[in-house]
Amino acid sequence: MTPAINSDGRNSATSDATHSAASLNALELLHFSKRFGGAVALDDVSLSIRRGEVHGLLGSNGSGKSTLIKILSGFHHPEPGAQLSLYGQSINLPVNPVRLRDFGLSFVHQHLGLVPALSVTENLYLGKLATRNNWRINWTSAHENAREVFDRFQLDLEPTREVASLSSVQQALLAIVRAYESLREAGELHADKPGVLVLDEPTPFLPQSGVTQLFDLIRKCVDTGASVIFVSHDVDEVRQITDRASILRDGHLIDTVESGFISHEGFVSRIIGRDLEQYTGTKKPINNGTVRLRASNVCKESIGPLTFQSAAGEILGLTGLIGSGFDSVPAILYGAQKEVTGSISVDETTLDLSTVKPETALQAGIAYLPADRLAEAGIGSLSVADNVCQPVLAELQSGIALTEKQIIQHASLLGANAGVKPNTPQMPLAALSGGNAQKALMAKWLQTKPHVLLLDEPTQGVDVGARQQLWDALDATAAHGTCILIASTDYEQLASVCHRVLIFSQGQIVAELTGNSLTKDLIAEHCYRSLTRSA
Repeated sequence: MTPAINSDGRNSATSDATHSAASLNALELLHFSKRFGGAVALDDVSLSIRRGEVHGLLGSNGSGKSTLIKILSGFHHPEPGAQLSLYGQSINLPVNPVRLRDFGLSFVHQHLGLVPALSVTENLYLGKLATRNNWRINWTSAHENAREVFDRFQLDLEPTREVASLSSVQQALLAIVRAYESLREAGELHADKPGVLVLDEPTPFLPQSGVTQLFDLIRKCVDTGASVIFVSHDVDEVRQITDRASILRDGHLIDTVESGFISHEGFVSRIIGRDLEQYTGTKKPINNGTVRLRASNVCKESIGPLTFQSAAGEILGLTGLIGSGFDSVPAILYGAQKEVTGSISVDETTLDLSTVKPETALQAGIAYLPADRLAEAGIGSLSVADNVCQPVLAELQSGIALTEKQIIQHASLLGANAGVKPNTPQMPLAALSGGNAQKALMAKWLQTKPHVLLLDEPTQGVDVGARQQLWDALDATAAHGTCILIASTDYEQLASVCHRVLIFSQGQIVAELTGNSLTKDLIAEHCYRSLTRSA
């Protein structure tokens, strides 16, 4: 895409003051398409990002969001015919990732790209240190420069601290400041082109207070004239922080809207292609009265002692404010954390938590799906088939040996039943979108028909359509007598799907909600009320 040429041969972008750089869109992309074999991931998508705006990018898992971002970042090559321009200047495709900073594009991906063992200052200037011949670094000066940067954004970050010691919120803020600073340094040569910052799913692992801090930082970046592309599954966050938003579905651009004029339901209907009925799980356990899980005097560091029980067919929610300890309970009950005391009983089997291990818990009928899919719940570099078949390999063997064909056939059937798209068992788990990876990993454990299923943030980073499919699967599992524990900070979902919710504060259970008291607002009220009581 090149600037238009007037009939007198002059460039129209420079021949008329009214068409100065200030009037151009910051970023324009035309005819972005991408195919993987016979599958179309992105189909002729065109959109523009205005100067100084926050532009949302939404869509279900598999809608094409990630593919579009990976083309922008140079990870994928687009199909022929695609065009890209920044402030009216054409950029050759495929994008050269090494030159992104020079082009005025900077990215913050979900996993941030920080080096935990290095200091805040080293991470802030990592690109500069890696590309310059610095035989001697004045660290006193570097730390002071870093403090000046953080002061400019009113951030309380200590430059000398090791990044591993920072909270998830602080790490996200550091990554965004680093990305913005790289734009600012590149823009010093072109003051009228402050650049475009791409934030790819920056909020799923942040508490609400951290999201507020991040949004404040985004607004400060935009105030300088920079533009921000905000990729998210969270409709309410998009409505709150963006000026406009583009919605993708099945690789197509469905609509670009003014965010403040579209309701939550309007966004959702565009994302999934239909109106989404309010999900309501059964509010009465199918097997009410038969105790399936008992936890007795469970303690770990500042958590406990916890004593509670749950019935067969019950979906029990665990929640509280960040740091209240509720999110540690699934891993503790599964034997995945050390220095734990107390016991749990599943039906007639009692396990001592001071000695229990995950394999022991699994033998007792307990399954556990952690929040971090690729680091803890699965192995991203292995195939989907290898991941989902792992718990049932012995059962799949019908002769003297287990063949790859048997594994792939089983995984294909499992994926089809779970609605995994694409249902290609040979592809790496990491290649699936977040929602489809979660469907596959949920199916991995549901096939074992567990007596107790422990879930930590099961719909984190999952779009609204896939989310309902997961809830439907859990409802069916509970109907067969499985006791399900869900640790989550999503109060609305807990109110919709759980029969009971336990509220945690400072490692203790401080309230229980059920029946008519089990609403989103009352869950939130009890969480914050418990904070007031303990303050």
